[in-house]
Amino acid sequence: MTEPNTQISIGSLLSRQGRRDPNPFYAQLHRHGPVCVLTGPAEKFDVVAHGYDAVHDALRDPALHVMTGDYPDRRGSGRWRAHPALRVLVNSIFFTEGDGHTRVRRLFSQAFSARRVAALEPAVDRIVARLLDRLATLGADGAPVDLLAEFALTVPSDVVGELLGVPEADRDWFPPRVRAFGAILDLGAGVWRFQQAADKAAEELTGYFADLVAKRRAEPRDDLVSELVTADDVELRDGELIANLLTMYNGGFVTTSHLIGNGVRILLDDPAEKARVLADPARLEGFIQEVLRCEPPTHFSIRWAAADTEIAGVPVPRDSRVLVLLGAANRDPGRFTDPDTFDPGRDEGPPLSFSAGLHYCLGSVLSKLEARVALPMLLRRFPELALAGDPGERTTLMLRGYSSLPVTVS
Repeated sequence: MTEPNTQISIGSLLSRQGRRDPNPFYAQLHRHGPVCVLTGPAEKFDVVAHGYDAVHDALRDPALHVMTGDYPDRRGSGRWRAHPALRVLVNSIFFTEGDGHTRVRRLFSQAFSARRVAALEPAVDRIVARLLDRLATLGADGAPVDLLAEFALTVPSDVVGELLGVPEADRDWFPPRVRAFGAILDLGAGVWRFQQAADKAAEELTGYFADLVAKRRAEPRDDLVSELVTADDVELRDGELIANLLTMYNGGFVTTSHLIGNGVRILLDDPAEKARVLADPARLEGFIQEVLRCEPPTHFSIRWAAADTEIAGVPVPRDSRVLVLLGAANRDPGRFTDPDTFDPGRDEGPPLSFSAGLHYCLGSVLSKLEARVALPMLLRRFPELALAGDPGERTTLMLRGYSSLPVTVS
C-alpha cells in the first residue's frame, strides 16, 4: 500500500516549466508508486493517480465520477450556472453520468460506428488533398506556412463538419471560438481569466447549432444532425442535443489536430523514422499509437469520489478530488520498457490517451483514421517539408499541442 506523500506538489506540474515539459514531473511521480496523496493546504486535488494500472482502474471505478454539476453543488457552490460555457459542459456527454450519459452515448456512438467512419474515408482523402493544394499555393515562394493553422487544425475541423453537416463555408468560423471555449478546461486557477471569452464563445456556438438544428429539422440532409432530429426513437431535448453537438465538434477536431501536429514534429525531427513510415505503410499504425503514447493530445482527466473507494490500495474518501494523469500513465516504466524512448515497434498494449471505461473517447477511431490518411499524403506531397522556425510552445495540458508549427513546403 502506498503511504500518503507530502513531498509531491501539483504546483510543479502547473508551473511554466511543468506545462512546457511535464515528463520530468511524471518521472518523479513514478518514483513514489502509482498513486500519491496530497495533503498541502494549497493543493487543488486530494489524490493523484499516475501509474498505468491505477489510471486504468480509476477511469473504470463506478465510485469515481466526472465533474457533474452535482459536485460543486455538494460543496455549496452553484456559481457554475451563471456561466454559459460551464452550463454547456455540464449538459454534455463529457460531464454526465448514469442513465442520461448512457442514453446520449448510445445515440452519438452511431456517428462513430465502423461503418460510418469507413464511409468517411473518401471525404477525408478529398479534404486532405484540397488542403495540400492550399499549402502548396501558400508556400509556393518559399514563405513559411503555419502547418497547424492551415492543415492540422483544418483537416479534422472539415471532417467533423462533414460528419455533422456543418456547411463548408461556415467551418473557418469555428476555430477561434472552439479555442476560447476549450481554454477553461485546463488545470490551474489561471484558467478563470479565460471564462468571459469562453462564455461568449459558448453563446455564439450554441446559437449556431440551434440554427443548424432548426434548418435540418425543416429540411433534412444526409448528415448526423438530420439523423438525430428526424429519428423517431431519439429523445433529446434541444438544449441537450445542442450542447452535445457543440462539445463533439470541439473534441472532434482539437485533439486530432494536435495528434497530427505532434506526429509531424516527430517525423521532421527524425528523418530515418519518416523514411520508414513512407516505405512501410504497415508501420504507420504503430507510429500513430506511439505518438498517442508519448505526446498525447490530452494529459489528464478529473474525477470526484461519490463514495469511499480506493485506487491501487490507497484509500480515497468520499468527496475526494482525484487528478487522473493519462500522460503519466503512458510513461509508466512498470508498463512500458524505456518509456521515454519513442518506439513505433513496441507491443506493450495501448496507451490511455483516449481514456477508458464509460468515458472512452467516441471519436478515437475517426481520429486515428484522419492521422493515418493525412500524414503520408502530406509527406509524399512535400518530401522536403521542413521546420521554418521554433514551434509555438505547448503550455496547456488538457489540449496538448503546439500553438503554431511553421514549415516550408518547397
